Amino acid sequence: MGKPRKSYSSDLKWNVLDLYKSEELFNKALTTLENNLKEYANFKDHILDSAESLLKFLQFDTKFSADLEQAYIYGHIQNDEDTTNVEAQKRFGAVQNLYAKYVSQTSFVTPEILKSNYATIEKFMEEEPKLVEFKNSLKEIFKYQKHTLSIKEEAILSSLVKTFSEPEDIYSLLTDADMQFGTIKYADNKTITLDEKTYRALLYSPNRRVRKNAFQGLLTTYGKFKNTYASLLMSEVTNNNNVAKIRNYPSAKAASLYKDDIPLEVYDNLIATVKEHIAPLSKFWLLKKKCLGLKELHIYDTYASITKEFTHKYKLEDAQSILNKALSVLGDTYLNDFNKAFKEHWIDFCPNDGKRNGAYCTACYNVHPYVLLSYDETLNSLSTLAHEMGHAMHYYYAIQNQKYQDYGYSIFVAEVASQVNQILLNKYLISQTNNVEEKKFLIDDLIQDFKSTLYRQTMFAEFESIIHEKEQNGETLTHQELCNIYYNLNKEYYGQNIVIDEEIKYEWERIPHFYMNYYVYQYATAYAAAIKIAMDLLNHKEHAQENYLRFLSLGSTLSPIESLKVAGVDMSKKEPIEEAFVYFNDLVEELTSLYSKKVK
Repeated sequence: MGKPRKSYSSDLKWNVLDLYKSEELFNKALTTLENNLKEYANFKDHILDSAESLLKFLQFDTKFSADLEQAYIYGHIQNDEDTTNVEAQKRFGAVQNLYAKYVSQTSFVTPEILKSNYATIEKFMEEEPKLVEFKNSLKEIFKYQKHTLSIKEEAILSSLVKTFSEPEDIYSLLTDADMQFGTIKYADNKTITLDEKTYRALLYSPNRRVRKNAFQGLLTTYGKFKNTYASLLMSEVTNNNNVAKIRNYPSAKAASLYKDDIPLEVYDNLIATVKEHIAPLSKFWLLKKKCLGLKELHIYDTYASITKEFTHKYKLEDAQSILNKALSVLGDTYLNDFNKAFKEHWIDFCPNDGKRNGAYCTACYNVHPYVLLSYDETLNSLSTLAHEMGHAMHYYYAIQNQKYQDYGYSIFVAEVASQVNQILLNKYLISQTNNVEEKKFLIDDLIQDFKSTLYRQTMFAEFESIIHEKEQNGETLTHQELCNIYYNLNKEYYGQNIVIDEEIKYEWERIPHFYMNYYVYQYATAYAAAIKIAMDLLNHKEHAQENYLRFLSLGSTLSPIESLKVAGVDMSKKEPIEEAFVYFNDLVEELTSLYSKKVK
């Protein structure tokens, strides 16, 4: 149980005053934005009158967007730091309403620009050299020319955004607010409420009865609502397929990958390559079964620690020092910039009541990134800090090196920087201890990350692909078909030496990412890329450090695939995924060796 936010020191809180020095200044900024929003109407039908008019619009829109982002972040992070704060809810609501107006009132922009052709834009850039600053964003608009509808049709689609989001919205309400999973008994016969928040911790319990009861209790409850969840998921899939068709894409998958210039082969190569390397996971299951002293390893056993003798607390006052040492391979420049986050209070550590669950990094171009987490001194918490600071440094370098219109970057590359930091942290901790149990604990943690990301997220990606293709082919997918598809994929991806429990067939019902249209595969590709980069850094490969820092500074100036090539990774090929499995197999071998020493 946490404490009220006001009881925590300001040293543990992020500094929102960097956004606005006072509430009065925020309200003044909001009023200015409301007034400036009306100016968009003056640009309608005149954006391409001349090079000068195009430049005037782009400069106005860029300034407005950056200022709106600043207001949005101010409302967003204060709402998340304490979701019980009514005043914060009102602030965030006001800025959300303003953002909705902005989306509506600017829906004419892209169709109007696309009435022309890119040759006209190039001519304008010759006439007005300042337009070159917007070259990337203008090329991005014309990339969608054949997928953009008329102004009237785009306005209709914009008006249906809320309708299209309803499956996800209803899913969230059902899962987060209405679902009740009952209670289970854990240590000393104490009772705990079972829900999505407690489920993870219960699966990590050293008590097998607790793990089994949590697993069965949660998933069988989802199973009672299988018809509702099937209807919601298929509504989402149908929406994705229909919008893709309306916008002249061959499939929802093609539409999703098109925005980042990702070849379809990248998706297919990921699935094919992972399925060729199930054997190392089967080998790990056999080892885990031995370590836990079990006759049979069930899915609910896979999260349990292989060592009962090691626990360690990472105090917050030591966390910065540990991370500096772990990330030293990134060089002094990176570390100096990294430490600004602590000195300037970009991070909110407080585990206060009412704080949003989980962790994230968000960024404001006009100011700096912000990181939210609830630090609890566990390895998971330290690892989360490393992860989110990877995102923060990625944003920071993009902000420092790019214009506003170019600083954002694709999810395809976003998870790379965060995973690089996590891998470097774990590798450092392993290298610093002679305690066999600690080494086992840390290697097992790396293996868990790999299993959850490369194997599990790829399995999710194949499930998503299968159900979209079946719907596109006119098949009606009932809960029974969805359960069968998901269960069989678990059998395929988890391999040998493990019992695939019947209840796992309901797990697709609890995965929110299935409402994000071909999102999950990027976790797996990013992790494979991160392994390659981290190992190059640790092995002091020539130019690895400078190439990685350059990658962090690119923003959206290159496509995701080309950006990663700068860091020495070519995700258009299978090799980075193949190399990731060499890394995984080495971890399993190292853990096997440590177990053998313990047995002897």
